[in-house]
Amino acid sequence: MNNGKYALTYLLLLLAQICIANYCNFSWYLYLSFLPVMVFLVPIRHNSVIAMLLAFASGFAVDFLSDGVIGLNMLALVPVAMMRRGIVSLVYGGEFFARQENISMSRHGVVKMIFSIILSQAVFLAIYILADSAGTRPMWFNLTRFGISMVAGCLISLVVANILEPEKIGR
Repeated sequence: MNNGKYALTYLLLLLAQICIANYCNFSWYLYLSFLPVMVFLVPIRHNSVIAMLLAFASGFAVDFLSDGVIGLNMLALVPVAMMRRGIVSLVYGGEFFARQENISMSRHGVVKMIFSIILSQAVFLAIYILADSAGTRPMWFNLTRFGISMVAGCLISLVVANILEPEKIGR
């Protein structure tokens, strides 16, 4: 896979996330983010520290360039990068890192990709929503927001995972 093409695709998707954060505020009950899948699909050859630095920079860019609170995306995205290795081991198996192959929907299947997206999105949204509410919103609101954001985020993350597919970028 060409690193330049991957970096350009990642930056374009980051700009799309910034535009969504700025201009697509659908409801108080929906926070639409595909940042967790972008961080989750960082090539396996990059260790967790690189993924966490990329998550921090991506979260900072979205926080700084959108109308949100600075630090929320960073706070929620870095744990996704930290847990990436555990999620990959759980979903794809422990030998995945020994083979040094990238996560691919076409190679490993849609079901595994959906399960890994659900896990990474759940970690992100749980931290984001709890930090955003700061104990001022009722639990029913937070749970409703989590559920609606989870469904919408997983659907859009499947599209983003298909765009970040290593075989498609390498062509």
